[in-house]
Amino acid sequence: MRPQVTPASRLREMAIRGLARMYRPEDGLFAFRVRRLGEQLLLEGLSHRYTAIALIGLAGEDEAVQTSVLAGIGVREACARLVSEVPRIDNLGDIALLLWAACVAGCPDRRSLVERLLALQPDEPAHPTVEVAWALAALCADLDASVGPLRNRLARRLTAAFEPRSGMFPHGLGGRPGGFRGHVCCFADLVYPVHALARYVELFGDAGPRDVALHCASVICARQGPEGQWWWHYDRRTGDVVERYPVYAVHQDAMAPMALFALERAAAIDLRSPIARGLAWLTHASELGGGSLIDEGADLIWRKVARREPRKLSRYAQAAASRLHPALRTPGLDILFPARDVDHEDRPYHLGWLLHAWPAARAARWDERANPL
Repeated sequence: MRPQVTPASRLREMAIRGLARMYRPEDGLFAFRVRRLGEQLLLEGLSHRYTAIALIGLAGEDEAVQTSVLAGIGVREACARLVSEVPRIDNLGDIALLLWAACVAGCPDRRSLVERLLALQPDEPAHPTVEVAWALAALCADLDASVGPLRNRLARRLTAAFEPRSGMFPHGLGGRPGGFRGHVCCFADLVYPVHALARYVELFGDAGPRDVALHCASVICARQGPEGQWWWHYDRRTGDVVERYPVYAVHQDAMAPMALFALERAAAIDLRSPIARGLAWLTHASELGGGSLIDEGADLIWRKVARREPRKLSRYAQAAASRLHPALRTPGLDILFPARDVDHEDRPYHLGWLLHAWPAARAARWDERANPL
């Protein structure tokens, strides 16, 4: 008998309550994280970036949900507060996410964000792939004609950076990959471009970006773990997995579904099976003896399952070995450093992407179909 998988609607409910717990109304920002220390749950830090992502997720909720999370205000008002911080922000990723949030929240004056995005030149100098993908996604949420040329250039930039032989995107664009980890890309470097290109294709019907997004998605789905794990590090030269762990909850219930649902709409294909396998692992992880990162008692979804190892040794060892030869790996890591540790924290960006991936209507339809595998 197949184990019961946590319904998407239940994950949504936890995300909404979790975001309410992480919001700091006195600062108008979400905390960086909530962390378990003994029997206590502690809020730590503040994050403009995580706030923007949380607002992107909340923008799809009704007013009652928004005000319950944001201490009586709506997403539009919360975004307006963030926009006032623009002159102090010089990071492309943060500006892109703020613009995205402002667009989906319906903020009427976005000029300062667009001007700041243009000044940071996402189409020219070296930038992380993830941040360029966020910029494209933001511009796909802003259909003002003035941003059209930049939107097209970013789609071309991501498409040109794609390596068709491996089905991978690099970790960064516009620079020369250096060091012993220069050949490594991570799951985020793949799913955010797939999502952004799929949104672009859905709007403009461009076959080139569609084929790139489909190719990359097919590779990562083929590499998905036997129980639905979305592995972490890949070799951009070959598409092979370099290091599997940590496995992050946000990949399982939010980032992978967000990208694959967008690609379903853009390319008219069915990607429910890999999404369902990812959710199944989150509920029943063999690394935890069939346990789950979903903690009903704490009403939180813990961050990841990781190896018991000193100072991220495994990922560096695997990167160094595969740098010497693409087929070379460091043996014995599963015995020496088993993946059994749970990182008892959660971050608001996880819950924001979860709501963005699973709007209420989609979650209800999914649950009605009983998580088809």
